[in-house]
Order: sequence, then C-alpha cells, then structure tokens
Amino acid sequence: MAEQGSVRISPDLSDQPPLAPETCGFCHPSQYTDWMESRHARAMGPGAIGQFFSMSEEESRACLNCHAPLHEQFDALTRYLDDLQWVESADLSATTHARKSLHERGVICATCHIRAGRWHGPPRRRDPLSSETMEAFPHRGWVSSHAFQDSRFCAACHQFSSDGSRLNGKLLENTYEEWRASPQARQGISCQTCHMPDRRHLFRGIHDPETVRGGVDVGSKSFSFSNGEVSVLVFLTNTGVGHRLPTYVTPEIRLGARQLDKNGVPIPGTEQIEWVARKVSLDLATEYFDTRLSPGQTATLAYKRPLSAHAESLVIRVYVEPDALYTRIYEALLDEEPDGQGSFLIRKALEESQASGFTLYEKHYPIGKAVKNSDTR
Repeated sequence: MAEQGSVRISPDLSDQPPLAPETCGFCHPSQYTDWMESRHARAMGPGAIGQFFSMSEEESRACLNCHAPLHEQFDALTRYLDDLQWVESADLSATTHARKSLHERGVICATCHIRAGRWHGPPRRRDPLSSETMEAFPHRGWVSSHAFQDSRFCAACHQFSSDGSRLNGKLLENTYEEWRASPQARQGISCQTCHMPDRRHLFRGIHDPETVRGGVDVGSKSFSFSNGEVSVLVFLTNTGVGHRLPTYVTPEIRLGARQLDKNGVPIPGTEQIEWVARKVSLDLATEYFDTRLSPGQTATLAYKRPLSAHAESLVIRVYVEPDALYTRIYEALLDEEPDGQGSFLIRKALEESQASGFTLYEKHYPIGKAVKNSDTR
C-alpha cells in the first residue's frame, strides 16, 4: 500500500468524520481497546515530543514518518510546539488519552487503514460481502487487501531502506530482513502471526514479559561448588522469536549472577554479567558490541567466582530493559539541559523508560554452612 505522511488523507476527512481513534472505537470497540494498550498508541509519548523542541523540521519529519505519519499529525505537532503555555500545562496521564491532540496519538487507525479517502482492511474471514452491502456500511465499507496479512506491511516502519543509517555495515533497523532470513519466514509465520494473533491490535513485543517468555528458553543449570569457587551456567535461547533477540538498538537483556549475604545484600566483587544487545553510542556513530541472538542461537553466562566468606546464596537474574537506549538518551539530555524546552516531558519519559524493565528469570541457589564446610574437609 502507499505510504502515509506526504499528503493529507483527504481534504474532507480532517474534521468530519474525525481521525481520532475514538471515532473508530464506536463500531470497533475491541480493536480500539487493544490499540489503547499498545505501543503504537504510545509512539508519540513524552520522550518523542520532548526532543522535537531542538529538532529541525527535516529531523522531526523523519521521526514522524513512523511515530505519527499523518500530515494532519505534523500540523498538530507544529501548533503544539508553538504554544508553549499549552505544552507546559499538558496533562500527561493515561486517563486523558482521549483528549490528546492528534499528534500525540502515535500510530492511529488511519495510519494503516485509510488511503485517498477510502478505508482499507484485511479480507473477511467469512464469505465476502457484495458491493451493494458494502456501500450501505459506514464509510462505504472497506477496500479488502491481503497486504494486511503480509510482513511487508510492517516493513514500512520496521525496516530501514538499503541506503539507511548503518553501523559496522549493518542497518540500524533491520527487523524485516532479519525475519526474511528466519525459519519462521520459511514456515509462513508472518509478523502478524505473533504480534497480532487472531487479528488483535495489541502489537505486543519486547515490552511484554509473557510475549518474551513465549519466544525463549531461559534458565540455569550445573550449579556446583568446589575448591573455594562457586559456578553455574545461565542460558538464554531464541527458540521462537522470528528475528534477532532483541531487534533494533534500543533494548538490552542482561544475564547476571552474584552472591548475596545473609541479609540479601549483594556482595561487591562477586557479580558477573553477559549482555544480549546491540549497544551503540548516543549519537549512533559507534557500535560497541552486538551480541543479539538470531533464531536458534543461545547466549550463556558461565559464572565462576571465589566464594565469599559472607555468602549465603547465589542469585541468578535475567533482566530485560526494553527502553535501555532511550533511558541513556533522556539522562544525557537532562544532564546537558536540565531546564531546556521540553525538559519536563523528558523527565516524564525517563520515569517511564526506567519503569519498563522486568525480570525474565530469577533463581536463588542457597549456599549453606554445610556446603562451605564440605569444601574445607
């Protein structure tokens, strides 16, 4: 389907009927409810908007191409940034979502479903409707398209073009090509199969613990203690994610192990970590490492450290930070300009990004006196 953003949807659709997702929700309540909880609805959160104050129009348009693609959204953003009194008093709570300006709504229904003033959608799962019946529907029904079931539909925002930004010869955003090279693609499993099961508009991914758990095998084994050292093997395997785990440069996954004292306090010098991520500099000019997992690959942490005399347990934790890069960006922005335009939005975004992390796996191995004494005999 044609891309959005460069032209208005239709001269008569900006206000009547409105493009706001709530309008669609009157007849499509389940889809609207799902979307409201999705990352698409948050694509233009405070972190994105707070950075636009210092951007040129060209830079902001490049971001909006995916974060809020409609021309009408660009117009709304321009008005928003020009009205500083409104910005400083903006209510950022989730309960006010329905009153947000169009640019704040992110990837909305119209982004995917309207082209040239007509509504588009996937084919009916039941018998197709006649043209006469379709004409009697609100907005004259929809134009049926198999594109909505094709992974290429998602590539518009989840795949940089071949001439896009690269580091170490690799595109920064390469999710669609990662999928094309995957076993899932060969098996006919599309992006929509996992991220829109049963056509639901949840778009769950790295931010959702159950989605991540459903695509991996994670655990620990071979715990042992000998010669004054404690060891264990921690593993994470990409068993069902149809692209690299994680894709893109934003998330990080940390495999860690450390010894705790009798009060559960970490003992300094006993921690060991392995990263599963593509870590880059904040200016996106340097790649520090890329340890992400292609389908079928496994990351391991072979923990081996001298046993502390104060250790009572060894804790294993696999931790996911979906917004790790964003957290680093927001911290840097606030360090540089703590009182700059949009700083109150960046602070809100930092709170949200720091709260997005979750423990994927955790296990405690007790190290009792009997274990310690057995090594000294």
